[in-house]
Amino acid sequence: MEADYKSQLVIKQVTEKDVNQFNELLRYVFQITDDEIEESGFETKRELLKSKQPILKLSDVFGWFQGNQLVSQIAIYPCEVNIHGKIFAMGGITGVGTYPEFAGHGLMKDLIHLALTKMRAKKQWISYLYPYSIPYYRNKGWEIMSDKITFKLRDTQLPKPITLPGIVERKNVDDPDVDDVYQRFAKENHGALIRNQFHWEEYWRYEKEEERTAAIYYDENHQPQGVLFYWIRDDIFHVREMFYLNQEARNGLWNFISAHFSMVYWVEGDIYKNEPLAFLIEDSQFKETIEPYYMARIVDVEEFLAHFPFNYAPGLQAFHLAVTDPLAEWNQDIFGLEWDDTGKLTVTRGKACGEKVALNIQTLSCLLMNYRRATYLAKIERLHTDAGTLKTLELIIPDTEAYFSDYF
Repeated sequence: MEADYKSQLVIKQVTEKDVNQFNELLRYVFQITDDEIEESGFETKRELLKSKQPILKLSDVFGWFQGNQLVSQIAIYPCEVNIHGKIFAMGGITGVGTYPEFAGHGLMKDLIHLALTKMRAKKQWISYLYPYSIPYYRNKGWEIMSDKITFKLRDTQLPKPITLPGIVERKNVDDPDVDDVYQRFAKENHGALIRNQFHWEEYWRYEKEEERTAAIYYDENHQPQGVLFYWIRDDIFHVREMFYLNQEARNGLWNFISAHFSMVYWVEGDIYKNEPLAFLIEDSQFKETIEPYYMARIVDVEEFLAHFPFNYAPGLQAFHLAVTDPLAEWNQDIFGLEWDDTGKLTVTRGKACGEKVALNIQTLSCLLMNYRRATYLAKIERLHTDAGTLKTLELIIPDTEAYFSDYF
């Protein structure tokens, strides 16, 4: 019956001529309102649609068509991300949607499989997405990779100013020093997106014009070391994002926030790393909430393992991963990992060397992105192996948490 239904449809690439249909489907699925369009800085719907054309130029977009009508779609943003200090090509999944009258026939499953195939061909060994449903994407092989912490504190809880050699200057968010600091920050922080101009435009797309202010901390040599995106409204200081290269810059940016003591009653904002602010603030009796933010999925296990920056120590014992994958059949296999005396890793498909580590693609993605450590995953029975291999996994996987603050 499903095959008969799909015979009425055709799956093909979505091109620039389909931009209106692409955006209409996006607006319907995510219920983007005219008010949100206006608040984001676009005067009309036509202007918003025009702004989306670069997405279709730069991205791979595929959809199901009934005749000339686009009824289901998926887009792959070309990105680069830092994985434990090494830059990987990444396929960002977005624009996912199906009109409700066409739901329930496996259209999106087919599109996701096609997207994985296309990403693999382009050597995008890993994929990120923002989940509208965590269970849905878990069933497709993605797993949580990063969190967002939201905080709210009173003006009386702001940290006391610290004497520092540098200064803070207010600039436009597109100031070159903003990008300079972020690029250096992204190359030092696991998980972060390496932003180009296109990604910056997406970052600000739905933010109101008055909510786009940057405060930049400059050290004593007037070198930019930290950035704060913020706005003030209704006696609240809103922190959009704060990123910095050292603790001096962090303290300098908090000095700037504290300087608004007489202007605001509350400071609230988001932190895109599991690093609770309460530990860093003297008066820590304020509310912080943590929620899952982005999800990641290994697209090609063999290639990702071969390029992954494992820690090495002499005497590492070989082991093999027995991986299950609900969609990418090329990952449903055994992958052996062996190191020689120089630390060179060899990954072999179908070779059961050493002890076995049994896990699914979601858990492997979680493990290598270091959202949870191997010992914990074994404890909750998401990973199965012997005690010795568990210690090896703890040793070879870098213990750095992912930072990701973008949205696409």
